[in-house]
Amino acid sequence: MIRTNIERKLDYATVATQITNFIFLPDMYVTIIADLLSSSILEKETYMNMSKKYEKIKQDIREKILTEEYKVSEKLPTESELMEMYQVSRFTVRRAIDELEKENFVYRIQGGGIFVDDWKGKPQTVMKNKTIGLITTYISDYIFPNIITGIDNYVSNYGYSILITNTQNNPEKERKSLSNLLSNKISGLIIEPTKSALSNTNKSIYDNIKSLGIPMLFINAVYDDMNIPYLVMDDLKTGEMVTDYLISLGHKKIVGIFKVDDKQGIHRMNGYIKAFQKHPEISNMGEIMMYQTEENKINLFKKLHTILSRPEFAPTAIVCYNDQLAIQVMNFVKEIGLNVPKDLSVIGVDDYQFSKFINPALTTVRHPQEKMGLDAGKMIIDMLNKQPVTSKIYEPELVKRDSVKPLDHSNDNWTEKNREEKAICDNDE
Repeated sequence: MIRTNIERKLDYATVATQITNFIFLPDMYVTIIADLLSSSILEKETYMNMSKKYEKIKQDIREKILTEEYKVSEKLPTESELMEMYQVSRFTVRRAIDELEKENFVYRIQGGGIFVDDWKGKPQTVMKNKTIGLITTYISDYIFPNIITGIDNYVSNYGYSILITNTQNNPEKERKSLSNLLSNKISGLIIEPTKSALSNTNKSIYDNIKSLGIPMLFINAVYDDMNIPYLVMDDLKTGEMVTDYLISLGHKKIVGIFKVDDKQGIHRMNGYIKAFQKHPEISNMGEIMMYQTEENKINLFKKLHTILSRPEFAPTAIVCYNDQLAIQVMNFVKEIGLNVPKDLSVIGVDDYQFSKFINPALTTVRHPQEKMGLDAGKMIIDMLNKQPVTSKIYEPELVKRDSVKPLDHSNDNWTEKNREEKAICDNDE
Protein backbone atom coordinates (compact mmCIF):
# COMPACT_ATOMS: atom_id res chain seq x y z
CA MET A 1 0.00 0.00 0.00
CA ILE A 2 1.45 3.39 -1.02
CA ARG A 3 1.20 6.03 1.71
CA THR A 4 1.33 9.76 1.00
CA ASN A 5 3.63 12.16 2.83
CA ILE A 6 0.53 13.74 4.44
CA GLU A 7 -0.47 10.36 5.90
CA ARG A 8 3.07 9.84 7.12
CA LYS A 9 3.15 13.27 8.78
CA LEU A 10 -0.10 12.47 10.60
CA ASP A 11 1.63 9.36 11.96
CA TYR A 12 4.65 11.39 13.03
CA ALA A 13 2.34 13.91 14.75
CA THR A 14 0.65 11.08 16.67
CA VAL A 15 4.02 9.75 17.83
CA ALA A 16 5.19 13.27 18.72
CA THR A 17 2.05 13.82 20.82
CA GLN A 18 2.71 10.60 22.70
CA ILE A 19 6.31 11.64 23.34
CA THR A 20 5.37 15.09 24.68
CA ASN A 21 2.66 13.62 26.93
CA PHE A 22 5.08 11.02 28.27
CA ILE A 23 7.80 13.50 29.24
CA PHE A 24 5.38 16.32 30.13
CA LEU A 25 6.44 18.80 27.42
CA PRO A 26 4.16 21.67 26.35
CA ASP A 27 2.00 21.15 23.23
CA MET A 28 4.16 23.60 21.28
CA TYR A 29 6.84 20.88 21.02
CA VAL A 30 4.55 18.47 19.15
CA THR A 31 5.13 20.15 15.77
CA ILE A 32 8.88 20.44 16.33
CA ILE A 33 9.26 16.75 17.25
CA ALA A 34 7.00 15.64 14.38
CA ASP A 35 9.10 17.62 11.88
CA LEU A 36 12.31 16.13 13.28
CA LEU A 37 10.91 12.60 13.01
CA SER A 38 9.65 13.25 9.49
CA SER A 39 12.89 14.67 8.15
CA SER A 40 15.04 12.00 9.82
CA ILE A 41 13.00 9.04 8.56
CA LEU A 42 12.49 10.43 5.06
CA GLU A 43 16.22 11.15 4.76
CA LYS A 44 16.96 7.57 5.82
CA GLU A 45 14.47 6.17 3.29
CA THR A 46 15.91 8.37 0.55
CA TYR A 47 19.44 7.20 1.38
CA MET A 48 18.37 3.55 1.37
CA ASN A 49 16.62 3.91 -1.98
CA MET A 50 19.65 5.66 -3.44
CA SER A 51 21.93 2.91 -2.11
CA LYS A 52 19.84 0.23 -3.81
CA LYS A 53 19.91 2.16 -7.08
CA TYR A 54 23.66 2.74 -7.09
CA GLU A 55 24.29 -0.93 -6.27
CA LYS A 56 22.12 -1.95 -9.22
CA ILE A 57 24.03 0.35 -11.58
CA LYS A 58 27.37 -0.91 -10.27
CA GLN A 59 26.27 -4.54 -10.56
CA ASP A 60 24.90 -4.11 -14.09
CA ILE A 61 28.04 -2.39 -15.38
CA ARG A 62 30.35 -4.92 -13.71
CA GLU A 63 28.30 -7.79 -15.16
CA LYS A 64 28.64 -6.30 -18.65
CA ILE A 65 32.39 -5.95 -18.14
CA LEU A 66 32.78 -9.52 -16.86
CA THR A 67 30.76 -10.92 -19.76
CA GLU A 68 32.77 -8.66 -22.11
CA GLU A 69 29.74 -6.83 -23.39
CA TYR A 70 31.89 -3.86 -22.41
CA LYS A 71 35.45 -4.67 -23.50
CA VAL A 72 38.75 -3.36 -22.12
CA SER A 73 39.42 0.26 -23.24
CA GLU A 74 35.85 0.63 -24.52
CA LYS A 75 34.14 3.90 -23.65
CA LEU A 76 31.08 3.56 -21.43
CA PRO A 77 27.92 5.66 -21.72
CA THR A 78 28.32 9.19 -20.34
CA GLU A 79 27.06 10.15 -16.89
CA SER A 80 24.07 11.84 -18.50
CA GLU A 81 23.30 8.74 -20.56
CA LEU A 82 23.58 6.53 -17.47
CA MET A 83 21.24 8.90 -15.59
CA GLU A 84 18.73 8.50 -18.41
CA MET A 85 19.19 4.72 -18.66
CA TYR A 86 18.66 4.10 -14.94
CA GLN A 87 16.42 7.08 -14.13
CA VAL A 88 18.64 8.24 -11.27
CA SER A 89 20.50 11.36 -10.18
CA ARG A 90 24.05 12.27 -11.23
CA PHE A 91 25.17 11.70 -7.63
CA THR A 92 23.93 8.07 -7.74
CA VAL A 93 25.71 7.43 -11.05
CA ARG A 94 28.94 8.93 -9.76
CA ARG A 95 28.82 6.83 -6.62
CA ALA A 96 28.53 3.63 -8.70
CA ILE A 97 31.36 4.69 -11.03
CA ASP A 98 33.58 5.71 -8.09
CA GLU A 99 33.32 2.21 -6.60
CA LEU A 100 33.97 0.53 -9.95
CA GLU A 101 37.03 2.74 -10.34
CA LYS A 102 38.32 1.71 -6.90
CA GLU A 103 37.91 -1.93 -7.94
CA ASN A 104 39.94 -1.34 -11.14
CA PHE A 105 37.02 -2.03 -13.48
CA VAL A 106 36.82 1.47 -14.98
CA TYR A 107 38.87 4.66 -15.21
CA ARG A 108 38.05 8.27 -16.05
CA ILE A 109 39.73 10.68 -18.42
CA GLN A 110 39.07 14.30 -17.49
CA GLY A 111 36.77 15.67 -20.14
CA GLY A 112 37.01 12.43 -22.12
CA GLY A 113 34.60 10.06 -20.37
CA ILE A 114 34.56 6.70 -18.58
CA PHE A 115 36.43 3.68 -19.97
CA VAL A 116 36.77 -0.02 -19.13
CA ASP A 117 40.07 -0.56 -17.34
CA ASP A 118 42.45 -3.48 -17.98
CA TRP A 119 40.99 -5.13 -14.90
CA LYS A 120 42.47 -8.56 -15.72
CA GLY A 121 45.99 -7.15 -15.63
CA LYS A 122 45.56 -5.21 -12.39
CA PRO A 123 45.38 -6.48 -8.82
CA GLN A 124 41.86 -6.37 -7.46
CA THR A 125 41.63 -3.99 -4.53
CA VAL A 126 38.32 -5.34 -3.24
CA MET A 127 38.46 -6.80 0.27
CA LYS A 128 36.83 -10.21 0.04
CA ASN A 129 34.40 -11.45 2.67
CA LYS A 130 34.87 -14.82 4.32
CA THR A 131 31.97 -16.03 2.21
CA ILE A 132 31.72 -18.97 -0.19
CA GLY A 133 29.22 -18.52 -3.02
CA LEU A 134 27.12 -21.62 -3.76
CA ILE A 135 25.12 -21.92 -6.98
CA THR A 136 22.75 -24.88 -7.36
CA THR A 137 20.16 -25.58 -10.02
CA TYR A 138 17.49 -26.04 -7.34
CA ILE A 139 17.52 -25.50 -3.61
CA SER A 140 14.25 -26.04 -1.78
CA ASP A 141 14.05 -29.81 -1.60
CA TYR A 142 15.28 -33.11 -3.00
CA ILE A 143 19.01 -33.87 -2.42
CA PHE A 144 20.28 -30.28 -2.32
CA PRO A 145 19.69 -29.47 1.38
CA ASN A 146 21.98 -32.35 2.37
CA ILE A 147 24.72 -31.16 0.00
CA ILE A 148 24.40 -27.62 1.38
CA THR A 149 24.55 -28.93 4.96
CA GLY A 150 27.78 -30.79 4.18
CA ILE A 151 29.42 -27.70 2.66
CA ASP A 152 28.35 -25.43 5.52
CA ASN A 153 29.44 -27.90 8.20
CA TYR A 154 32.96 -27.94 6.77
CA VAL A 155 33.61 -24.30 5.80
CA SER A 156 32.13 -22.94 9.03
CA ASN A 157 35.00 -24.59 10.92
CA TYR A 158 37.32 -22.18 9.09
CA GLY A 159 35.26 -19.07 9.73
CA TYR A 160 33.49 -19.05 6.35
CA SER A 161 29.78 -18.75 5.68
CA ILE A 162 27.94 -19.69 2.49
CA LEU A 163 25.77 -17.48 0.31
CA ILE A 164 23.33 -19.58 -1.71
CA THR A 165 21.57 -18.87 -4.98
CA ASN A 166 19.83 -21.11 -7.50
CA THR A 167 19.33 -20.99 -11.25
CA GLN A 168 16.23 -23.15 -11.85
CA ASN A 169 18.48 -24.70 -14.53
CA ASN A 170 18.29 -21.45 -16.52
CA PRO A 171 21.54 -20.08 -18.07
CA GLU A 172 20.39 -16.45 -17.79
CA LYS A 173 19.70 -16.93 -14.08
CA GLU A 174 23.12 -18.56 -13.74
CA ARG A 175 24.73 -15.44 -15.23
CA LYS A 176 22.80 -13.23 -12.80
CA SER A 177 23.76 -15.48 -9.90
CA LEU A 178 27.45 -15.25 -10.77
CA SER A 179 27.23 -11.46 -11.00
CA ASN A 180 25.29 -11.13 -7.74
CA LEU A 181 27.78 -13.28 -5.85
CA LEU A 182 30.71 -11.27 -7.21
CA SER A 183 28.99 -8.12 -5.95
CA ASN A 184 29.05 -9.68 -2.49
CA LYS A 185 32.86 -9.98 -2.64
CA ILE A 186 32.92 -13.74 -2.22
CA SER A 187 36.17 -15.61 -1.59
CA GLY A 188 35.31 -18.78 -3.55
CA LEU A 189 32.61 -20.42 -5.66
CA ILE A 190 30.98 -23.87 -5.65
CA ILE A 191 28.77 -24.34 -8.70
CA GLU A 192 26.35 -26.92 -10.00
CA PRO A 193 26.42 -26.20 -13.76
CA THR A 194 23.22 -25.22 -15.52
CA LYS A 195 22.14 -27.31 -18.54
CA SER A 196 25.61 -28.82 -18.56
CA ALA A 197 24.96 -30.96 -21.65
CA LEU A 198 24.40 -27.86 -23.78
CA SER A 199 26.77 -25.10 -24.87
CA ASN A 200 28.12 -23.07 -21.95
CA THR A 201 26.72 -19.61 -22.71
CA ASN A 202 28.42 -18.13 -19.63
CA LYS A 203 31.96 -19.25 -20.43
CA SER A 204 33.26 -15.68 -20.75
CA ILE A 205 32.14 -14.74 -17.24
CA TYR A 206 33.64 -17.97 -15.84
CA ASP A 207 36.93 -17.21 -17.59
CA ASN A 208 36.90 -13.72 -16.15
CA ILE A 209 36.19 -14.99 -12.64
CA LYS A 210 39.29 -17.18 -13.01
CA SER A 211 41.19 -14.04 -14.04
CA LEU A 212 40.13 -12.46 -10.74
CA GLY A 213 41.81 -15.35 -8.92
CA ILE A 214 38.61 -16.59 -7.28
CA PRO A 215 38.77 -20.38 -6.67
CA MET A 216 35.93 -22.37 -8.26
CA LEU A 217 34.80 -25.98 -8.34
CA PHE A 218 31.87 -27.87 -9.88
CA ILE A 219 29.54 -30.38 -8.24
CA ASN A 220 27.26 -33.00 -9.88
CA ALA A 221 28.33 -32.05 -13.42
CA VAL A 222 31.01 -30.19 -15.38
CA TYR A 223 31.32 -27.93 -18.38
CA ASP A 224 33.57 -29.71 -20.88
CA ASP A 225 35.19 -26.49 -22.06
CA MET A 226 36.46 -25.53 -18.60
CA ASN A 227 39.44 -26.87 -16.69
CA ILE A 228 37.98 -26.60 -13.19
CA PRO A 229 38.08 -29.20 -10.37
CA TYR A 230 34.88 -31.17 -9.83
CA LEU A 231 33.02 -33.66 -7.65
CA VAL A 232 30.60 -35.90 -9.57
CA MET A 233 28.93 -39.30 -9.49
CA ASP A 234 30.00 -41.88 -12.05
CA ASP A 235 26.77 -41.40 -13.96
CA LEU A 236 27.81 -43.65 -16.86
CA LYS A 237 28.39 -46.53 -14.47
CA THR A 238 25.16 -45.65 -12.65
CA GLY A 239 23.07 -46.01 -15.80
CA GLU A 240 24.85 -49.24 -16.67
CA MET A 241 24.46 -50.62 -13.15
CA VAL A 242 20.71 -50.16 -12.83
CA THR A 243 20.10 -51.58 -16.32
CA ASP A 244 22.42 -54.53 -15.65
CA TYR A 245 20.51 -55.19 -12.44
CA LEU A 246 17.16 -55.30 -14.24
CA ILE A 247 18.55 -57.53 -16.99
CA SER A 248 20.01 -59.87 -14.35
CA LEU A 249 16.49 -60.27 -12.95
CA GLY A 250 15.15 -61.34 -16.33
CA HIS A 251 13.84 -58.02 -17.65
CA LYS A 252 14.33 -57.49 -21.38
CA LYS A 253 11.81 -54.86 -22.42
CA ILE A 254 13.11 -51.92 -20.41
CA VAL A 255 12.16 -48.28 -20.96
CA GLY A 256 14.80 -45.66 -20.09
CA ILE A 257 13.64 -42.09 -19.39
CA PHE A 258 16.44 -39.52 -19.29
CA LYS A 259 16.82 -35.75 -18.99
CA VAL A 260 19.18 -34.76 -21.79
CA ASP A 261 20.05 -31.10 -21.19
CA ASP A 262 22.14 -32.10 -18.16
CA LYS A 263 25.34 -34.18 -18.31
CA GLN A 264 24.05 -36.52 -15.62
CA GLY A 265 21.17 -37.57 -17.87
CA ILE A 266 23.34 -38.02 -20.95
CA HIS A 267 25.82 -40.21 -19.06
CA ARG A 268 23.09 -42.30 -17.42
CA MET A 269 21.46 -42.82 -20.82
CA ASN A 270 24.80 -43.91 -22.30
CA GLY A 271 25.20 -46.35 -19.40
CA TYR A 272 21.76 -47.78 -20.18
CA ILE A 273 22.80 -48.24 -23.82
CA LYS A 274 26.12 -49.81 -22.77
CA ALA A 275 24.30 -52.41 -20.65
CA PHE A 276 22.11 -53.43 -23.60
CA GLN A 277 25.14 -53.62 -25.91
CA LYS A 278 26.49 -56.44 -23.73
CA HIS A 279 23.38 -58.47 -24.64
CA PRO A 280 22.91 -58.41 -28.44
CA GLU A 281 20.04 -60.89 -28.18
CA ILE A 282 17.86 -58.27 -26.43
CA SER A 283 19.47 -55.04 -27.64
CA ASN A 284 16.45 -54.19 -29.78
CA MET A 285 14.03 -54.51 -26.86
CA GLY A 286 14.95 -51.32 -25.04
CA GLU A 287 13.25 -47.99 -25.65
CA ILE A 288 14.57 -44.55 -24.71
CA MET A 289 12.49 -41.49 -23.86
CA MET A 290 14.21 -38.10 -23.58
CA TYR A 291 13.10 -34.79 -22.12
CA GLN A 292 14.52 -31.37 -21.19
CA THR A 293 14.04 -28.99 -18.25
CA GLU A 294 11.27 -26.85 -19.72
CA GLU A 295 9.38 -29.74 -21.30
CA ASN A 296 5.82 -30.26 -20.15
CA LYS A 297 5.70 -33.53 -18.20
CA ILE A 298 2.14 -34.11 -19.42
CA ASN A 299 3.49 -34.81 -22.91
CA LEU A 300 6.13 -37.11 -21.45
CA PHE A 301 3.53 -39.21 -19.66
CA LYS A 302 1.27 -39.28 -22.71
CA LYS A 303 4.15 -40.82 -24.63
CA LEU A 304 4.83 -43.27 -21.80
CA HIS A 305 1.16 -44.27 -21.79
CA THR A 306 1.37 -44.97 -25.52
CA ILE A 307 4.44 -47.17 -25.00
CA LEU A 308 2.85 -49.08 -22.12
CA SER A 309 -0.26 -49.69 -24.24
CA ARG A 310 1.53 -51.28 -27.21
CA PRO A 311 0.57 -54.95 -27.53
CA GLU A 312 3.83 -55.73 -29.36
CA PHE A 313 5.98 -54.01 -26.73
CA ALA A 314 4.84 -54.43 -23.16
CA PRO A 315 7.75 -53.21 -21.03
CA THR A 316 8.34 -54.86 -17.69
CA ALA A 317 10.68 -52.24 -16.20
CA ILE A 318 11.51 -48.53 -16.33
CA VAL A 319 14.87 -46.88 -15.60
CA CYS A 320 14.30 -43.28 -14.48
CA TYR A 321 16.70 -40.32 -14.63
CA ASN A 322 16.29 -39.71 -10.90
CA ASP A 323 14.07 -40.50 -7.92
CA GLN A 324 11.81 -37.50 -8.46
CA LEU A 325 10.91 -38.80 -11.90
CA ALA A 326 10.65 -42.37 -10.63
CA ILE A 327 8.08 -41.37 -7.99
CA GLN A 328 6.08 -39.49 -10.62
CA VAL A 329 6.22 -42.54 -12.90
CA MET A 330 5.06 -44.83 -10.09
CA ASN A 331 2.10 -42.55 -9.35
CA PHE A 332 1.24 -42.39 -13.05
CA VAL A 333 1.30 -46.14 -13.68
CA LYS A 334 -0.87 -46.68 -10.60
CA GLU A 335 -3.39 -44.20 -12.02
CA ILE A 336 -3.66 -46.23 -15.24
CA GLY A 337 -4.26 -49.43 -13.30
CA LEU A 338 -0.81 -51.02 -13.20
CA ASN A 339 0.88 -52.35 -10.09
CA VAL A 340 4.50 -51.66 -9.10
CA PRO A 341 6.35 -54.02 -9.05
CA LYS A 342 3.89 -56.78 -10.02
CA ASP A 343 3.22 -55.37 -13.50
CA LEU A 344 6.12 -52.97 -13.85
CA SER A 345 9.43 -52.58 -12.02
CA VAL A 346 10.68 -49.01 -11.50
CA ILE A 347 14.18 -47.90 -10.51
CA GLY A 348 15.53 -44.41 -9.81
CA VAL A 349 18.77 -42.61 -8.96
CA ASP A 350 19.81 -40.40 -5.99
CA ASP A 351 18.25 -42.14 -2.94
CA TYR A 352 16.00 -39.19 -2.16
CA GLN A 353 15.17 -39.17 1.57
CA PHE A 354 11.50 -40.06 1.01
CA SER A 355 12.22 -42.87 -1.47
CA LYS A 356 12.29 -45.46 1.31
CA PHE A 357 8.94 -44.32 2.72
CA ILE A 358 6.76 -44.51 -0.39
CA ASN A 359 4.81 -47.66 -1.23
CA PRO A 360 6.50 -49.66 -2.58
CA ALA A 361 9.87 -48.39 -1.34
CA LEU A 362 11.94 -47.28 -4.32
CA THR A 363 14.96 -49.21 -5.56
CA THR A 364 17.58 -46.60 -6.41
CA VAL A 365 21.27 -45.62 -6.48
CA ARG A 366 22.67 -43.72 -3.52
CA HIS A 367 23.94 -40.18 -4.16
CA PRO A 368 26.73 -39.14 -1.73
CA GLN A 369 24.82 -35.92 -0.86
CA GLU A 370 26.27 -34.70 2.48
CA LYS A 371 29.57 -36.51 1.79
CA MET A 372 29.82 -34.60 -1.50
CA GLY A 373 29.07 -31.40 0.41
CA LEU A 374 31.81 -32.08 2.97
CA ASP A 375 34.28 -32.91 0.20
CA ALA A 376 33.32 -29.73 -1.68
CA GLY A 377 33.83 -27.69 1.48
CA LYS A 378 37.27 -29.23 2.03
CA MET A 379 38.25 -28.72 -1.60
CA ILE A 380 37.32 -25.03 -1.68
CA ILE A 381 39.16 -24.39 1.62
CA ASP A 382 42.24 -26.16 0.22
CA MET A 383 42.03 -24.03 -2.93
CA LEU A 384 41.77 -20.85 -0.85
CA ASN A 385 44.89 -21.98 1.01
CA LYS A 386 46.69 -22.57 -2.32
CA GLN A 387 46.80 -26.33 -1.73
CA PRO A 388 46.62 -28.76 -4.69
CA VAL A 389 43.27 -30.49 -5.18
CA THR A 390 42.13 -33.52 -7.16
CA SER A 391 38.74 -34.00 -8.79
CA LYS A 392 36.66 -36.88 -7.43
CA ILE A 393 34.23 -39.33 -9.04
CA TYR A 394 31.95 -41.23 -6.65
CA GLU A 395 31.23 -44.90 -7.29
CA PRO A 396 27.52 -45.76 -7.51
CA GLU A 397 25.93 -47.90 -4.81
CA LEU A 398 22.73 -49.80 -5.58
CA VAL A 399 20.02 -49.63 -2.92
CA LYS A 400 17.65 -52.59 -3.35
CA ARG A 401 14.13 -52.06 -2.08
CA ASP A 402 10.65 -53.12 -3.19
CA SER A 403 9.90 -51.40 -6.52
CA VAL A 404 11.76 -54.05 -8.57
CA LYS A 405 10.94 -57.75 -8.83
CA PRO A 406 12.55 -60.59 -10.80
CA LEU A 407 10.77 -62.09 -13.80
CA ASP A 408 10.38 -65.82 -14.35
CA HIS A 409 12.16 -66.74 -17.61
CA SER A 410 12.34 -70.48 -17.08
CA ASN A 411 12.30 -71.14 -20.82
CA ASP A 412 15.02 -68.60 -21.60
CA ASN A 413 18.75 -68.68 -21.03
CA TRP A 414 18.42 -66.72 -17.81
CA THR A 415 19.79 -69.09 -15.16
CA GLU A 416 20.25 -68.43 -11.48
CA LYS A 417 23.99 -68.51 -12.09
CA ASN A 418 23.68 -65.71 -14.66
CA ARG A 419 21.71 -63.63 -12.18
CA GLU A 420 24.20 -64.16 -9.36
CA GLU A 421 27.09 -63.14 -11.62
CA LYS A 422 25.27 -59.96 -12.58
CA ALA A 423 24.29 -59.00 -9.01
CA ILE A 424 26.50 -55.99 -8.37
CA CYS A 425 25.56 -54.50 -5.02
CA ASP A 426 24.47 -55.47 -1.53
CA ASN A 427 20.99 -54.94 -0.16
CA ASP A 428 20.12 -51.66 1.52
CA GLU A 429 21.01 -51.70 5.20
